[in-house]
Amino acid sequence: MNERAVPSTPNPPALSTRALDNLPSTRRKILEHLKREDAATSDVIAANLGITASATRQHLAALTADGLIQFELERAGPGRPTHRYSLTTAGDALFPRNYVDLTNELLGYIEDEDAELLARVFDKRGLARLERSRDRTDGLPFPDKVAMVARILDEDGYLADFAELPDGTFRLTEHNCAVLAIAQRYQHACRTELDFLQALLPEADVVRVAHRLKSGHICSYEITLK
Repeated sequence: MNERAVPSTPNPPALSTRALDNLPSTRRKILEHLKREDAATSDVIAANLGITASATRQHLAALTADGLIQFELERAGPGRPTHRYSLTTAGDALFPRNYVDLTNELLGYIEDEDAELLARVFDKRGLARLERSRDRTDGLPFPDKVAMVARILDEDGYLADFAELPDGTFRLTEHNCAVLAIAQRYQHACRTELDFLQALLPEADVVRVAHRLKSGHICSYEITLK
């Protein structure tokens, strides 16, 4: 199939997130073009952006190396195949999402209908998360279990780490709150986070010693083996 340029909407509104804004202007425009058109060759991209083919190939190589775009080889007759570029999952994730507002809106509807149901929804989510995590922590020695809990939290977006203190206790720290916008409105989120840690580490006392919602810049937990 022959490649052709697909006309774009004149002066389309720019999409913006912090990650996109931090990219060089031309690379951001390439990502936006691929987001709008789904996939394109370097010649089409160069024509759309009004830059040389050589410069386009350099930007495409950099974006490919960064894991933001990918390409397929497309044959349209005799001769060398054409590279057809598209966004990777990581590249697509750079574009704005409104999941937090939607989630808070839906939770608000649940709360309006039945406040107890809202609590049960958070509890059910906590139990499902606990079951998944127990599959990874059961049977581990206590220090390894703490390390695995920190890893699970880190994978969940909490930018978590831990340290063993001189007295043998552990300090587990979340440098980012993955559910901050929800926790600011619904205290259930913070309560279930502490419940999650206490249930996952039943052989220890888990106490929150720093709280993002109480004028802290982190959430931190002291974990002491009973």
